[in-house]
Amino acid sequence: MTSEFPAQFACNYQCLLNRLKLHGMQPKTIALYSRGVRRAGEYFDYRIDDLTRLQLTDYFVHIVDSLSWSSLKHDLYGLKFYYAQVLNKPWPGADLVKPPKSHTLPDIITVPQAQQIFMTTWALSYRVFFFTLYSLGLRLGEGLRLQIGDIDADRMRVQVRNAKGNRDRFVPLPENTLQILRRFWQTHRNPALLFPNRKCGLKKAHLATTPLDRGGIQTTLRQVTRDCGLKKELRHTVCAIPMPPT
Repeated sequence: MTSEFPAQFACNYQCLLNRLKLHGMQPKTIALYSRGVRRAGEYFDYRIDDLTRLQLTDYFVHIVDSLSWSSLKHDLYGLKFYYAQVLNKPWPGADLVKPPKSHTLPDIITVPQAQQIFMTTWALSYRVFFFTLYSLGLRLGEGLRLQIGDIDADRMRVQVRNAKGNRDRFVPLPENTLQILRRFWQTHRNPALLFPNRKCGLKKAHLATTPLDRGGIQTTLRQVTRDCGLKKELRHTVCAIPMPPT
């Protein structure tokens, strides 16, 4: 991609990608920050190393109506990182943009609604996956990264690796979830993955080296919620919710 840019911008952009990686940023964060720098580069004809506060004001006014506040915030953070870590210069746009704080609460899925989702999901792997997210309070990506070794049956807890903020954490493991996961493992017997990919069929699931497909999970969840008549927008998981009783 850098070959598409002018030489100086391409050099600094590659440096940005390297610094983001060395700072332990998640791939999604790297993509968001770098996209913000590319967007600014396009606007300023790839001359962004000596921007003034006035130029930045005009730029953010230009994009504020075409982007969500979330996207604008990541663009801002990407440019600030670029100035600090690539250019080693002070950020000229201090306190220039202040995205509004959100005071809305996430949609809550009730226990009966969650049970309806589970019962409507015909594919066993997806049904167990949705139940695990719900009972442990996990994000979709956290569930996909679960491995056999993360389940601590002795202490009745699960280690969630690379959670938000690139941190690990432990969550309680309900007894019924443990039993369901044990029975589910008997169907695939993968030595590492808790939810192995089924592209090659159930008989070869024990050989899978990648987890369930994220897109397939999201498509299935959207379809199931429509079939259940649920109007809530489930953007990340089925589990911005209280844990069900055990």
